[in-house]
Amino acid sequence: MSIKVLLVDDHKIMRDGLASLLSPAEEIDVVAEAATGGEAIEKAREYSPDVVVMDLTLPDIGGTEATRRIVAEHAGIRVLVLSMLLDKNCLLESLEAGAKGYLIKDCAAEELVTAIRSVFAGKPYYCADAMDILIKGLAPHPPDERIAPTLTKRELEVLKLTAEGSNTKEIAFDLGISTKMVEIHRMNIRKKLGLKSIAQLTTYAARIGLISID
Repeated sequence: MSIKVLLVDDHKIMRDGLASLLSPAEEIDVVAEAATGGEAIEKAREYSPDVVVMDLTLPDIGGTEATRRIVAEHAGIRVLVLSMLLDKNCLLESLEAGAKGYLIKDCAAEELVTAIRSVFAGKPYYCADAMDILIKGLAPHPPDERIAPTLTKRELEVLKLTAEGSNTKEIAFDLGISTKMVEIHRMNIRKKLGLKSIAQLTTYAARIGLISID
């Protein structure tokens, strides 16, 4: 199956380099490129890519806001951030905007390909440094008996699917329950764990071994 990719970076030499790095991966097809956030939004509408590889520092509309708008408009498009920036704020803002992965630009070509395949499959992908920030900075409690047993079996199922990137409708279909019930389970999970964001839920799920992030 072909994975249609939109490359977003304000430097043409970077876009050309990324396209060259991805060319050996036969299933990855770079269908379009964009140099600004506004152009990325338009190209997403025009080409309907499966994955957008998004830089954060862009002219006009920044990468985080462009991510937010693309995800809001196209539920099936996954955004993978590829940036020189790596700090807690950038990472959290990107994930809250709807990005499914985060890489820094000194990553190997093989990792970029792996990350694209992962987010295309609906599985979050964070580079090691990004994951380290998430684990150290987000989860307020260690994964011990005081926390994990408070979740029911169904809540753990909802947490796992949420952390893996499934939306409400997909979770409802997979578990054979209503979308309203999915939202109720999510609300209960947040209350029990004291976690508010998808990024925090994902980090917690990784810490207790519910999901694995390579």
